[in-house]
Amino acid sequence: MKTTKQTVAQALVRFLDNQYLEVDGQEIKFIKGIFAIFGHGNVLGLGQALEQNSGDLRIHQGRNEQGMAHAAIGFAKQSLRQQIFACTSSVGPGAANMITAAATATANHIPLLLLPGDTYATRQPDPVLQQVEQPHNLTISTNDAFQAVSKYWDRISRPEQLMTACINAIRVLTDPAQTGAVTLALPQDVQGEAYDYPDYFFSKRVHRLERQPPTDAMLSDAKKLLTSKKRPIIIFGGGAKYSLATAAILQFAEQFDIPIAETQAGKGAILSEHPLNVGGIGETGCIAANQLAPKADLVIGIGTRYTDFTTASKWIFQDPDVDYLNININRFDAFKLDGVQIIADAKTAVESLLSVLAKTSYSTSWGSQIQQAKEDLDAERERVYQIEFTGDNFIPEIDDHLPRDQVYREFKQLTGSVLTQSQVLGFVNNNIEEDAVIVGASGSLPGDLQRIWKTRSYNSYHMEYGYSCMGYEVNAALGAKLANPQREVYSLVGDGSFMMLHSELVSSIQENQKINIILFDNIAHGCINNLQIGNGMNSFFTEFRFRDSKNNQLDGKLIPVDYAKIAEGYGCKAYRVTNIDELKHALADAQMQTVSTLIDIKILPKTMLHGYLNWWRVGLAEQSDKPEIRAASQRLKATISKARQY
Repeated sequence: MKTTKQTVAQALVRFLDNQYLEVDGQEIKFIKGIFAIFGHGNVLGLGQALEQNSGDLRIHQGRNEQGMAHAAIGFAKQSLRQQIFACTSSVGPGAANMITAAATATANHIPLLLLPGDTYATRQPDPVLQQVEQPHNLTISTNDAFQAVSKYWDRISRPEQLMTACINAIRVLTDPAQTGAVTLALPQDVQGEAYDYPDYFFSKRVHRLERQPPTDAMLSDAKKLLTSKKRPIIIFGGGAKYSLATAAILQFAEQFDIPIAETQAGKGAILSEHPLNVGGIGETGCIAANQLAPKADLVIGIGTRYTDFTTASKWIFQDPDVDYLNININRFDAFKLDGVQIIADAKTAVESLLSVLAKTSYSTSWGSQIQQAKEDLDAERERVYQIEFTGDNFIPEIDDHLPRDQVYREFKQLTGSVLTQSQVLGFVNNNIEEDAVIVGASGSLPGDLQRIWKTRSYNSYHMEYGYSCMGYEVNAALGAKLANPQREVYSLVGDGSFMMLHSELVSSIQENQKINIILFDNIAHGCINNLQIGNGMNSFFTEFRFRDSKNNQLDGKLIPVDYAKIAEGYGCKAYRVTNIDELKHALADAQMQTVSTLIDIKILPKTMLHGYLNWWRVGLAEQSDKPEIRAASQRLKATISKARQY
């Protein structure tokens, strides 16, 4: 057996450089490169290996460990899980910073390889700098916290363990049913230890995306269920997009005239203008899908996890005889809502199901309802895109119980702007490039975007809503740009999320990878402020205000922030926007730039959109001295009784 003596880190780099994924006959280099922030826990091990010979792996310098890992997630998501970046950090706080990103990847079923440095396997210098000591168990380090949010976790405490760890890491990363975050903890002394690795460990490995077919029994069960129903609706989830099942699902839907509703992860695979695409469904769904959903007697969930936002907390499907047909490669997700399961690749399953049903006389009875729902959506989209502030008599879409005139006057006096959120979204939607990619994750923007954003090109809608992680938006935009360098990428982000984390904006400048930040500044965590007020509370610590010295509360004046100046300090081209003419100029000029841009738009508070025929279960106080809160609690109890229990 031929062997080569290498350090653990050198062997790891060489192994990663030789992994490939085959998708429908096309071979793709699976690991594009590595995002790195070096510290004492990895710089002389993995850092040395990468300096010596990184092969074809491209190395990027991160600014924040969570930020660079979000960039890696954005890259993998935009690449439809066919290519990834790994991320390495030092031990301790550097590693801990990536835990949030690991959870984001796992919640969304996105492959992410994390290579954090770890404490010494020998324990000789313990406690080493940045080590957390647990007196009851000396084997524990910061990296054990990754176990709760990783799909595979390992610690390489001996050089020979690297081989089985790497094989299992790739097994999970390339498995569409099990993929998510994979963590290989690397003690800093072990990284530099040498071992005679067999050369076959470094051979080129091609991992195929195997399209698992459905069994005849599964298809028989599905056929029996389908042919007994007349008003089915398809939920197009992220798994359907990653399976490249769009064409198959469209053929299936067109054959039988079945409406297609989208989840946040599924949106963008089918263009909004398609006559059967009835848009987003559920809590953040649009008027079209949500008026059809209660009438459906069969829900065909394809590649969806059935989150509470998709099902409106299991409430929106109200037909007393509604059943569920779940097509999913993941057995766990296929069992949800007690549905009939087709555990198979989405594309293969839908093609097989179409073949089976083609031999029958199956038809649906939606009639003109789909077309009418589409017309209602088009009209509603145009209406909300035209909403303008009309002065003291202005009533926003979300009409709460608190007087807002004072807030509006204060905001206008401070910023000079009365732009509404839906007005700005409409202008952006109609004026950016047709093939542009938009990236989002948190706050009120994902809801508004799923309700009214019109997708005009394939894979142009990039929303992280499985974990809804604040701070994903800007950093993932860099990853999306690395995946699609020929397309313009726009990060749509609120002021709260921008302040939370935007570290890789600097990396975009460094790498000459232009991204565009469209920042909605309403001087608040507006989504949660809405949630408070809509359930009987006052505005409590969700607006960005100075502390009032008289009553020691954060209810002083609004805090002004010049986000454009922040971006200019990084080297971006920046714009300050308070009216539509300024927005028109900023968008047009940003499209001509070669450097990253930021458009700081002052958005009138409380002008996001309301929900359409929806409900979302949130935790409410059963006892309160406010009648509004008691009333909200009673409404909750009444609505729960109408929702499916499991």
